[in-house]
Amino acid sequence: MKKVIVLISLMIAGSILAQEKSIPEKKEVNKIFKKINSRKGQFFASWGWNRGSFGKSDITFSGDNYNFTLKDVVADDKPNPFGIKFFSPGDVTLPQTNYRFGYFIKDNYNIILGVDHMKYVMRANQSVNINGNINVGSALYDGNYDNQMIVLSTDFLKFEHTDGLNYIFVGVNRFDNFNKLLGIHTDKFEVNLEEGIDIGIHMPRTNTTLLNKERYDEFHVSGFGFSAKAGLNLTFYKHFYLQADMKYGYVNMSDIRTTNSKSDRAKQSFGFFEAIYSFGWRFNIN
Repeated sequence: MKKVIVLISLMIAGSILAQEKSIPEKKEVNKIFKKINSRKGQFFASWGWNRGSFGKSDITFSGDNYNFTLKDVVADDKPNPFGIKFFSPGDVTLPQTNYRFGYFIKDNYNIILGVDHMKYVMRANQSVNINGNINVGSALYDGNYDNQMIVLSTDFLKFEHTDGLNYIFVGVNRFDNFNKLLGIHTDKFEVNLEEGIDIGIHMPRTNTTLLNKERYDEFHVSGFGFSAKAGLNLTFYKHFYLQADMKYGYVNMSDIRTTNSKSDRAKQSFGFFEAIYSFGWRFNIN
């Protein structure tokens, strides 16, 4: 037994010595970490995909001869099945996608311009409470409503931001490298953490069919939003990276176009969560 213990001890010691020999001198290690953390002046760009979830929302619809509010409406995202459309130039905006372009103003801070192309689809045939009035000549839906239950069938309402719930924002991020903490003594592979906040506008292209009215099919600045995120960044050979982010935000859209009539509007606000997966490129102009 003692011989076995001694043998195991020698093997462990040999392994440790081998690791120590593989680690560069302290001076060289510090040089590597300094190189990794020198990012000021770098640009970066990325493209990726997202899955989203949305909080319940009160939606108010108003126009000529109607004004009503639907309470606690539930909605889902609309992911495309993974395939060639994710990469085809002609179809690149069809999936739920994310775009980023940024610049490191300091080694650990960057500013960013981005677009989150989310998709918001009101769940069909759900039952919600309705308050308000409708007087558009519909035998089925005209009336005054006081916290009554209504089924959101497609002949009454279809409500989607599917091209999409577009969040155009500017933000600032903190960027930290964890190679030293993890004992990774190379600049060919980086483990980084990025956290940030942003603010911007929402410009949806809303697909709405309301009481058989003709839908409005254009992009329209409908409101604002803000969010906070944290993400894990894996960078390879100082330039190429993969990143996974979790993002929480708030949407306030008070001017949603719903039909071709300029008097027809909707408004809503809700919280959202995004899981974002992207790949990108860090580079210098000089």
